Amino acid sequence: MREASTFSVNLAEAESSGPSAGRSFFERRRNRRGRGMRGELIGSHLPGFRTRSEQFDEWVMESAQRLERLWGERIQDLQIVVQEIPDGLEDRTPGSLRGLLGAATPATPGRPAVITVFRHPIEMAAKGILPVNELVHDVVIEQTAELMGMAPEAVDPAYGRSQA
Repeated sequence: MREASTFSVNLAEAESSGPSAGRSFFERRRNRRGRGMRGELIGSHLPGFRTRSEQFDEWVMESAQRLERLWGERIQDLQIVVQEIPDGLEDRTPGSLRGLLGAATPATPGRPAVITVFRHPIEMAAKGILPVNELVHDVVIEQTAELMGMAPEAVDPAYGRSQA
């Protein structure tokens, strides 16, 4: 007759020495053989890595930097703010939609001049017709010209390139 073989399992050793030691059930289940994603889907240096609002903020910053190169000290105290939608949008009438893309608030004692750029209306106005970054720049130039009391073409010669 054959001898009966004995089999024993020591659970304390198996938990610490196995390939799945320290990983949760979800990690073992989703990446059983180590063939999961090895990195990010889109690299951080590519444009698709940023969200739409981050990209919009970058375009506003580029426009502000261009203005600073053109005007230097004269616009140092100017603040540019990005807002999703204008306040009180639901109360506006079709005739009062003039300031829908941006607004300019003149300086008061103790407060600098503020340009507010509205992200959603600009994205909707530019949708498929012209590049958003050009419309952003035109809106910033228009609001700066309003604060300075000048024509937009005098503030930046590139104004109007977007044909908006």
